[in-house]
Amino acid sequence: MRYRRRLRSRIIFSFLLLGTMLSALFAASTLFLQNYLEDQLIGATLKQELDDYVAQLREDPSVVEPFYTRIQGYITRPGDPNRSVTAQIRALEPGVHEVQTPEGVFKAAVRKEDDLWAFLIYDVTENRRVTRQLVAALIGVAVLFSMLSLAIGMWSSRRVMRPVTDLAERLAGAGDQAPPPRLAPLFAEDEVGQLAAALDEYAERLHHLVERDLEFNADVSHELRTPLAVISGATELMLAQRDLPDKARTRLLRIARAARQSTDITTALLHLVRAERGIAEDSNAHDVREVAEQILHLYTPLLENKEVDLRIEELERVSVIAPESVIAVALGNLVSNAVRYTSEGEIVIAIGHGCVRVLDTGPGIAEDELAHVFERHYRGEGATGKGSGLGLAIVKRLCELYGWTIHVSNRERGGLQAELRFYGD
Repeated sequence: MRYRRRLRSRIIFSFLLLGTMLSALFAASTLFLQNYLEDQLIGATLKQELDDYVAQLREDPSVVEPFYTRIQGYITRPGDPNRSVTAQIRALEPGVHEVQTPEGVFKAAVRKEDDLWAFLIYDVTENRRVTRQLVAALIGVAVLFSMLSLAIGMWSSRRVMRPVTDLAERLAGAGDQAPPPRLAPLFAEDEVGQLAAALDEYAERLHHLVERDLEFNADVSHELRTPLAVISGATELMLAQRDLPDKARTRLLRIARAARQSTDITTALLHLVRAERGIAEDSNAHDVREVAEQILHLYTPLLENKEVDLRIEELERVSVIAPESVIAVALGNLVSNAVRYTSEGEIVIAIGHGCVRVLDTGPGIAEDELAHVFERHYRGEGATGKGSGLGLAIVKRLCELYGWTIHVSNRERGGLQAELRFYGD
C-alpha cells in the first residue's frame, strides 16, 4: 500500500490503467461490431435469397432448389414435411434464427405461408471459429498494449519524477547543515525549480528563527547563572552566622534549595538548547537516591498543609552517568506533578531495577488523556492550579537526549505512576 501512494507509482498505475482500458474497449468494440455486422449481413442475405427464390418459385414451379457449399434451401408444405429439414428447424418461427446442432452452428431463414414453407440454412461454424481466433488475438493485443503502457509509464514516470527525486535526495542529504545549501540554482525554472526556490526561502526563514531562538535561550540560561550564584553565595554566608534565628534559617534554606533548583533547570535547558549531553567517557555516575533526597527536602515544605507522606523507597542502588542537574530536573518535575495533584495519601519515590518511579494517590488521569501528557502546554480537563504544562514536556525532551524512557500510567488502586527508566528492560 505504501508503494501505491508514491507519486511515481501513481503515474505508472495511471498509464497502465489507461492503456488496459483503451485496449479492452477497442477489443470489445471490435468484437461487437464484427458480430453485429456479421449477423446483419448474413441475416439480410439469407432473407433476400429466400424471398427471391420464393418469388421465382411462384412464377415458375419448375425452379429447382438452390444449392451452395454452405447454403442449403428447402421447400415443403405444412403436413407434408421434407425429411431433409430437421424437426428443430421446422419448429422455428418465421424470421432469421441462429441454431446450434450437432453438426455445427447455422443461420436459418424461415418463411411460412399457408401453402408453402421455405427454409434457407447457412453454415456459420467457420465464422464462429474465426471469431474465437479473433477473440484470442484481441486479448493478446490488449495484454501487449497493457504491457507497453506499463513500460511507457515506467519510463515516463522516471523522467517526470527525476527532478522531484533529485530535490528530495538533496533535501535529505542536507542533514543538519546550517544554513542549508540553496537548491534553486540546481534546477530548471519550472514547477520543481519554483518548489526549490520556495523551500530555500522557507529554510532561510526557519534557520534565522531557530538561530534567534537558540541564541536567546542560551543567553538567558547563561545570564541567569550570575544572579543565581550571587543568591547562593549570599545565603551560604547568612547561614554561616551562628546567632541566626531558627525561623530565618529555615527560610534561608528554602531560598538556597530554590536557587539550586533554578541552577539545575538553567543547566538542563542549556543542554537541551545545544543538544549536548554534557558527559564524556570518564564522567562520574551519580546516585539517584542522593538526587531524590535533595528533591525530597525541596518539596517537603510544600506539603505542610496537606496530609501527604512524601518518602523514598530504595529497592537497589541506581547510578546514572549524566549531569546531576539533568537528573534532578527530570525527577523533580515528576515529583512536582505528584505534589500538585495529591491532596492526601502518599507520594513514593521508588528506586531500583534501573529506574525510578514516582507513585501518588491523586486522582489519576483519564485514559484518553494519557497519550497527550507529554505535549507542551497540555493540561487535562480536571487539572487545577497554576501549572504551565511544560514540566513533562521537558522531561520527555531530556529522555530523548539521553536515551531514557518515560512512561505514565494509572495505578490500579488509584493515583498515578510515572516511571523514568535509565537503562534495562
